[in-house]
Amino acid sequence: MPSQQVLDQKSSEVEVIKEIFKEYKSVGIASLQKVRASQLQELKKSMKGQVYLRVLKNTLIKIAIEELNQAELKKLEEYLEGSNVFLFTDLNPFKLALMLEKGKVKTFAKANDVAAEDIIVPSSNTGQPPGPVISQLNGVGLPTRIENGSVWVSKDTLVVRKGEPINDRLAGVLSKLGIKSVELGISMRAVYDNGMMISGDQLKVDVPATKRSVEVSNQEAFALALEIGYASKDTIKPLLQRAHQKAVSLSVGAAFPTKETIGDLIRKANAEASSLEAKAKPKAS
Repeated sequence: MPSQQVLDQKSSEVEVIKEIFKEYKSVGIASLQKVRASQLQELKKSMKGQVYLRVLKNTLIKIAIEELNQAELKKLEEYLEGSNVFLFTDLNPFKLALMLEKGKVKTFAKANDVAAEDIIVPSSNTGQPPGPVISQLNGVGLPTRIENGSVWVSKDTLVVRKGEPINDRLAGVLSKLGIKSVELGISMRAVYDNGMMISGDQLKVDVPATKRSVEVSNQEAFALALEIGYASKDTIKPLLQRAHQKAVSLSVGAAFPTKETIGDLIRKANAEASSLEAKAKPKAS
C-alpha cells in the first residue's frame, strides 16, 4: 500500500477514536495477555449495548489523546504498553470491573503462567499406579505414599503462592492431578472516568466485605439516631414507641390515672396492698 494511503488510513482511524472518546464518559484499558480470541468474542456479545470493545494500537490512541488536548485524558498514556483492549462505556467503572471478573474462567497452567491464588494440593489418591509419577510429585515438593496399588499425596501441600510463576514441571503435575490453577480473562489495568483516573488495584472491590461494612454502619447510625432522638423516616416510628413507653412509665410512677394507665395503677395498688397485708399479719410463734 502506498505510504500516503497508509497515512490517510491512520488519520481516519485517529478521527474515529477521537469521536469514540467524545461519545463515552469512561474508557478502560485491559491487557490482552493470556486472553483467548474466543473469550474476547464472548465478552463482546455479553456486553453488547453496555460496553464498546475495540482492540486498538497504542500509537493511534496516543495520537488521538494528543489531538484532543485534554490534560486529564493524557494520564492514560502511562498505561499504553503491550497489547490492550479498550472498553468504552457509560457504566460505573466499578460495575464494569466486576463484570469482567465474573467473565473469568479457571484453566490448567502452562509454563510461566501466574497462579491465580495460593495452590494447595490436598492429601488424596492421585489415581496413578506406582512409577515415574512418584518422582514427578516429589520433584515439586509433594510427599507421597503407596496405598492399595495407587500413589497418594500424603498431606495437604502448598506448591505455589498467588502471583508467583508456575514452572513447566509444576504445570505438568497440576495438570496430571486435574488442578486448574490460572485464570483466563480480562483484568482492568485502569479506567479514565469522566476526568478521573482509577487504577486496576483501586477497582478491585470485595463486595461481600463492603456489604457487611455498610450493614454494620447502618445499624450503628440507626442506634445513634435513636439514642439522640433524631427523627427521620426510618427512626420516627421506634422513637414514638419509645416515647410512649416512657410516658406510660412516668404516668404509672406518678400515679396519674389515664385510660391507658388505670389498669397498671390498679394492679400496682393491689400489689402494694397485698404486700402491706402480708407484713401486717402476725408472725407465727
